[in-house]
Amino acid sequence: MSLQYIGLSEVNGPLVVLDKVSGAGYDEVVEIHLDDGTERIGKVVEIEGDKVVLQVFEGTKGLSLTNTKTRFTGHPMEMPLSEELLGRVFNGAGKPIDNLGDIYPEKFADINGKPLNPVSRTYPRNYIRTGISSIDCLMTLIRGQKLPIFSGSGLSHNKLAAQIVRQARISEDSGEKFAVVFAAMGVKNDVADYFKKSFADSGVLQNVVMFLNLANDPIIERILTPRCALTVAEYLAYEKNMHILVIMTDITSYCEALREFSSSKGEIPARKGYPGYLYSDLASLYERAGVINGASGSVTQIPILTMPNDDITHPIPDLTGYITEGQIVLDRNLEQTGYYPPVSVLPSLSRLMKDGIGEGYTRADHSAVSNQLFAAYAKVQDARSLASVIGEEELSPIDKAYMAFGVQFEKHFISQGSDENRTIDETLDLGWDLLSLLPMSELDRVDEKLLKEKYNPERAKRFIE
Repeated sequence: MSLQYIGLSEVNGPLVVLDKVSGAGYDEVVEIHLDDGTERIGKVVEIEGDKVVLQVFEGTKGLSLTNTKTRFTGHPMEMPLSEELLGRVFNGAGKPIDNLGDIYPEKFADINGKPLNPVSRTYPRNYIRTGISSIDCLMTLIRGQKLPIFSGSGLSHNKLAAQIVRQARISEDSGEKFAVVFAAMGVKNDVADYFKKSFADSGVLQNVVMFLNLANDPIIERILTPRCALTVAEYLAYEKNMHILVIMTDITSYCEALREFSSSKGEIPARKGYPGYLYSDLASLYERAGVINGASGSVTQIPILTMPNDDITHPIPDLTGYITEGQIVLDRNLEQTGYYPPVSVLPSLSRLMKDGIGEGYTRADHSAVSNQLFAAYAKVQDARSLASVIGEEELSPIDKAYMAFGVQFEKHFISQGSDENRTIDETLDLGWDLLSLLPMSELDRVDEKLLKEKYNPERAKRFIE
């Protein structure tokens, strides 16, 4: 039996307070019936004795303190699940917005997910090919990994996200199914249209589940969006045996919604006004990635966040960096130079790539190419710093060789077309072509046998104007 309560004690922003409530549970969904016959959904966010605080999803405008009827459903927020979800577009709260009708679910699942025993996790091994050289070679994405992209305001992270959705693949010969769950939070209408058009035009929409939370939607919906997306991903991965890539943009919008919500509850803020539980809240999202014993599928995450003022020490990238397994950092200088994607190689890394590359996974020489490109590019930065002090003319021949290598590396390896989809072989061969610009004696991260096989200055001639 569910009780219906008439009247509200207080309305404060997106929150309403009810008195003399019994038997309510935290996170329980409530139905709020207005005078005009419309219905809104909310959830319990705080319980203190017989006083209950509810958060209303569609906002509290028009709510009457005397006549509003509230019914407690007895269950948390649930997402309807079925294979029909593929190819569909939903709002942040999991309601279809593509005019294709409702979902006929096989089951419902709590959007907060179920606790996962760490012992049941399997170490991620196989990689996902994105078709983007800088990611595939230098910070390889492994199935079951959480690898965030640290971007900045106005950088091309949306373009990169759309390209990854279009191009991401697992090895074709495995026979396993692959799909993408895409969650956009707090995006403007033009950005949402760009994503929909990009996926529809390239024909990948049938293999994507989209969640779109717009900037003018209620903030509570923004808090639900990644949870709905991850619930769908877990269902497809662990019950339908698919490999799922979840892309979430922009985590900064999500954290700002969390901050706004925390402030309206009157909680004491922590760093930069964000709530003290920001770490555990982000962890409750990011930790829903991985590979489970006995399940054929996997959930891989690429959360995208824009660093306020390009500050990597800001709480959002800082805490994200603690929880996740590496990062891909985008660089404003590369963007301004006209390179796309503007991946800053040196601060970027993938902590799981060492066990998911090499023979049997990508190619035997992958690790050597990656290590050598990192080392060479680090020396490029040293040579550029020296050139800014003493001038390029005064540099040694070796430093000049590194300067030339740096230009070609950024131009041909980091930079590529937004519709250019490179195979892992093409990427690694390109890496060898560029390394052949340097004297053999400088390639100290590669064993001699491999050098004799792959090093060829003739290959580098196409880069010399």
